[in-house]
Amino acid sequence: MAEGGVGTCPQVFVVDSQANYVSVHSGKKPRWARVGQRFLLLMVGLALFGLVVEGCFIYSLYKKTQEFSLCKSHPLCQNMSNSQTSGQQGGTIMSQVGSKESNEIPTVRPHLEQVQQRPFAQLIGSNNPKGLDNVVQWEHKNGETITYNMGYENGRLLVEKDGYYYLYSKVTLDVAEECLLIQHMVMKDTTAYDESIELMQSKSIRCRTQKTLTAKASGGEDLWNSFLAGIFHLRSGDKIFVTLNKIDKIRTGPAENLMGAFMIFPDNIQQ
Repeated sequence: MAEGGVGTCPQVFVVDSQANYVSVHSGKKPRWARVGQRFLLLMVGLALFGLVVEGCFIYSLYKKTQEFSLCKSHPLCQNMSNSQTSGQQGGTIMSQVGSKESNEIPTVRPHLEQVQQRPFAQLIGSNNPKGLDNVVQWEHKNGETITYNMGYENGRLLVEKDGYYYLYSKVTLDVAEECLLIQHMVMKDTTAYDESIELMQSKSIRCRTQKTLTAKASGGEDLWNSFLAGIFHLRSGDKIFVTLNKIDKIRTGPAENLMGAFMIFPDNIQQ
């Protein structure tokens, strides 16, 4: 009994050993979870960046392939590429044949066939070079002469295929006797015009010179030669010939006079 006569009730604590404890999660995530989330976001970002870069490379390759296909269809571009890569193609052919043991090369064969079919001709001086209207006559059957996919008639080369041709002509004259005005010309006859067309000309005045020891040794000759060459577009049916106004002064011989032509670029190229 306490002082003052007032009774104090004792405090009673009851402990329930069967009660369930509920853990309350804090709002803050563990550190390892935050690091993993950041790493996952980083990997996703890198994957997206890789896809963008790969798309750029694919688009660039597509543009280059498209440009190459357009250039390949253009004849002028083909001619330039063929002239630059002819040596490389030869090495590629040998490597392909050695590795695959096959003679089939479909990508190169059309180009080789096109080169083999290009016309060319070379004529040499004749023992009877004087023709009508001062047209020089040539030897076209014997000696170092050849005509391939081209014809010959009365001193004229006959063109059979359209294209760009390299033409050349050389003549040698003996001008020891008097002063001469010499005109050496390469001409063309075509069905589009009624008159002959002058392609190249060499004009020179040659006079008699004093006889030197060399001239005496050669029988008093004073030799003069003229050479003409150029590239021209020719069509099937055209005729190419050489005229010389002083044709009676020409020095005969196969090595003294020449005329030739060969195609360097056809009009149409088969793909």
